[in-house]
Amino acid sequence: MTVYTPRRAARVLLVDAAGRLLLFRGFDPARPEHGRWWFTPGGGLDPGETYAQGATRELAEETGLRLSPAEVGEPVHTDVIEFPFDGVWYRQEQQFFLVRVAAHEVDTAGFSEVERGSVDGHRWWSGQELAGTAERCYPPDLAELLARLLSDPAVAPGGAAC
Repeated sequence: MTVYTPRRAARVLLVDAAGRLLLFRGFDPARPEHGRWWFTPGGGLDPGETYAQGATRELAEETGLRLSPAEVGEPVHTDVIEFPFDGVWYRQEQQFFLVRVAAHEVDTAGFSEVERGSVDGHRWWSGQELAGTAERCYPPDLAELLARLLSDPAVAPGGAAC
């Protein structure tokens, strides 16, 4: 029986003016033989932190984009995942925030030591590229989620014109 470490996380769907989504590529340092995958900016919440506060902190650390919790708005998607990383099994409750920017030059200078050792790239993906890739992306329904959110006029994204 697997014992999971509970974790709360905030993830950011960072979309530029061309409708492209920023994803990072990484791997599990404890199991590098399991390949690489693409994922959104974000991560675990610090004690006492709200999801929106975690989203803004993670966005600043991982991309250099500095926004306030009010600017990231309300969560647009929530899910729960279970996964191993660096020798620990997690059960993670996560909320996603949609943030639109005109453009943004990614700055990873704020990466943690773990991120520097497990993230080896980033790129902006069009919805078509995301839907057509054979590469692993998380969450697994990311292409459908992005298409639904970007086509829904009721979804009010946060973000700033950068």
